[in-house]
Amino acid sequence: MSLYHLLLVAIIQGITEFLPISSSGHLILLPNLTGLQDQGQVIDVAVHVGTLFAVILYFRRDVASAFFGLGRLIRGRVDTPGAQLAFLLIIATIPVILVGLILKLTGLDDAMRSTAVIGWTMLIFGLFLYWTDQKGGTECTADSWTIGHAIQMGLWQAVALIPGTSRSGITISGARMLGYGRSDAARLSMLMSIPTIIASGALLGAEVAMTADAAAARDGAIAAVFAFASALLALTLMMRLLRSVSFTPYVLYRIVLGVILLAVAYS
Repeated sequence: MSLYHLLLVAIIQGITEFLPISSSGHLILLPNLTGLQDQGQVIDVAVHVGTLFAVILYFRRDVASAFFGLGRLIRGRVDTPGAQLAFLLIIATIPVILVGLILKLTGLDDAMRSTAVIGWTMLIFGLFLYWTDQKGGTECTADSWTIGHAIQMGLWQAVALIPGTSRSGITISGARMLGYGRSDAARLSMLMSIPTIIASGALLGAEVAMTADAAAARDGAIAAVFAFASALLALTLMMRLLRSVSFTPYVLYRIVLGVILLAVAYS
């Protein structure tokens, strides 16, 4: 792959992974609309690793708490905030793993990678994000996350396997419906992304580990670095803006892009 193509894929993945505008949808659209070759699974794994390190760095205190709590959880103890967070993150990740395996084994994941599907999901779930953001309450906080809420948000996260839905967008919508404020909804959504990215990265990584050569490894390393930098920047800006700005700018972007994609798909 050319350096230009690598940077384009990495920056798109990094910026869109945590913003509620769908990273998978944008990466599918890149070859569909530009004629560029598909980046392949090696680069997919690399950019996901880059964004994973970005979210871990940004939420390092929560991640450290959950990591050390995992040890207590393994011993059957859920008696600390860290152990509870680790437990709830595992619960929230189960639906997306199960549904993801079903889609992959049945081949439905490839069947949904069309411009028309992405156009509809961009539009529909963009409007859904607007509705939940306007109607959502603020009575719940991330520190009071419950198992019932983790299950519900986990089910919403599984819906994001449809390209164009946006994992962050749909889980933030789910959290807003449950009464979490914007910042707390985004925080939970970002923390939920960590085990999800690890699971998907492990699945893809197992498939490409035996086929990657030195050139592919070099390209992957470049893509990972730029995906990390762009993801960290996008995440930092979004979390700061949420103190004073709603999700409406992202909704408008989704609506405009969705309409354009539907026009292209049905023209």
